[in-house]
Formats: sequence, structure tokens, C-alpha cells
Amino acid sequence: MPVSLNTEEAFNNAIKQPSLTVIHFQAAWADQCTQVNELLDTLAKQVDFASVKFYSCPAEELSEIAIKYNIESVPTVLLFQLGEKVDRVDGADAPKITETVRLHISKSEGENKTESIDDKLKALINKDKVMLFMKGDRVKPRCGFSRQIIEILNSTGVSYSTFDILQDEEVRQSLKVYSDWPTYPQLYIKGELIGGLDIVKEMMADGSLATSLV
Repeated sequence: MPVSLNTEEAFNNAIKQPSLTVIHFQAAWADQCTQVNELLDTLAKQVDFASVKFYSCPAEELSEIAIKYNIESVPTVLLFQLGEKVDRVDGADAPKITETVRLHISKSEGENKTESIDDKLKALINKDKVMLFMKGDRVKPRCGFSRQIIEILNSTGVSYSTFDILQDEEVRQSLKVYSDWPTYPQLYIKGELIGGLDIVKEMMADGSLATSLV
């Protein structure tokens, strides 16, 4: 059965967790609460719900908390994350409880994935002082635009690194969103986006590229 939160302190500590936290407000005399406890116990044993923390809370004993969260009847299931209530399900609706928990697991995983790819992009962008995202590499550019920008960089004598976006579709698509720049190649200097071939050509012509590379 879900761990029972019998004190206000235990309740507050539980809802502060970064993981999705599911709390069932219950009463011992209510048969439907037994059904919900059994459901949550079953979910807790499944791999898909391994990241979720499941608890029960005696609504009558912790009446102030029940009032705070507008618990008017039992069973009521509340979902929390980082101290914030993110959803609720009133009644012993097993399919709805299950689907609601699944929905918030998916949201959390989506947010984590976004954070993960952003971290990956930042690391790649800052891998070298001058970083070029292109099709192919400096030895074998795989498009005319990439070949031209390689020729420009080589002519400056600057040290630079490249990343072949054809080898990583996630980076290829995500970097366009991250940089708000829809095409390749993309040149970064000191972690800042300079632009594509046309901008690099203009900077080469007016001398500002050499200044940026210092």
C-alpha cells in the first residue's frame, strides 16, 4: 500500500520532491479508498511508473491540509511536483487516475529531454572558440555552402572545429530551433552565433571577421 503521510511535516516534505508525487486523500471507512490504494500499489510496481512517488493521506486527521486543497470528498488524488499541485482526480476513477499520472510522466520526460538536448548543444557550441556546424567536415564538405565557408576559415589561419550535422539528426533539427537560424552551415565564435555563409562573406569583406576571430 502507498506510504501514509500522517503529519503535516511529512506531507510538506513529500510534495517538495522533484519527482512526480501522487497523494491519495482517503478515509479508512470508505471502500472506494481501498480500491484506489490497491490501484496505486499496482502502479507503483510497474516499470512505467518507477519515477513516481505514491502516498496516501488521512483526510480527516489532516483536516487543515484537506481544507487547503479543497478536499470535499474521498477518495481524491492530487498530483504534485516541486511543491506545486499540478493536477487532481476526484473519485475512484481508476482509468482516469492512471491516465492522468501517465500524462504527467510524459510531460516530465519531455521537459527533461529538452533540458538534455539544450545542454548538449551548449557543450557542442562551446567545444572550441570557433565552431562550425556544417554538412560533412573540413576534409570532405558535403555541400557547396559548407565548402565555401571552410575555404574562408582556412584562409584566415584560425584554429576551429567542425560538427557534421548529417551524423546527428537530433542536433541537426534542435540547433535550428535553439539558434533561431533555419539553415546550415552555422558559425559560432566564443559561443555566439555569427550566422551562415552570406554573413561570413560580408564579414570577411569588411574585415570584421578577422576582428571577431581574435
